[in-house]
Amino acid sequence: MVYCVRALIIVDVQNDFCAGGAIPVPGADALGPVINDYLAQDPGYHHVVATKDFHIDPGEHFSDRPDYSSSWPPHCRAGSAGAEFIADLDTSTIQAVFCKGAYAAAYSGFEGIDENGTALLDWLRQHDVDEVDVVGVATEHCVRHTAQDAARAGLTTRVLLDLTAGVSPDSTAQALGEMRSASIELIGGR
Repeated sequence: MVYCVRALIIVDVQNDFCAGGAIPVPGADALGPVINDYLAQDPGYHHVVATKDFHIDPGEHFSDRPDYSSSWPPHCRAGSAGAEFIADLDTSTIQAVFCKGAYAAAYSGFEGIDENGTALLDWLRQHDVDEVDVVGVATEHCVRHTAQDAARAGLTTRVLLDLTAGVSPDSTAQALGEMRSASIELIGGR
């Protein structure tokens, strides 16, 4: 019998990606309660971690004239309400938070570090994790990049689509195709 250690990675479920935030993503507001309900069913995770966009001075990532591809309106500034997790997300099960993008653009949770300076991949390896599920915001940006980096690192990787929110149907569909091509299993609707 093979014993697998599973982790859930909750990506960027933050105020600035919800209605009224700097870069609202359709459906992001609803993710907190849906993720909470999912975890309440005890889906068998040994670990739950989360990522945050956490910008101090990200250079050209912020723009007054964003192209919404490589530049964005200012968002998730360190210390701001926009950088906080949405109030409806129960954070009590989260064991570590990995902040990314302090001084440069960062789309993957694997670019983040926790409060001790430990990178996400190192943390997962220290905890013998070999399978991850990825959920959160936005499907075609940080969720995709996080899932792709997990797969590249040799982790069995799934994205739970009912627990993600994407910016647009077209860009989400393209991202799903890229994830399938990377041997990432897509679970749920869409």
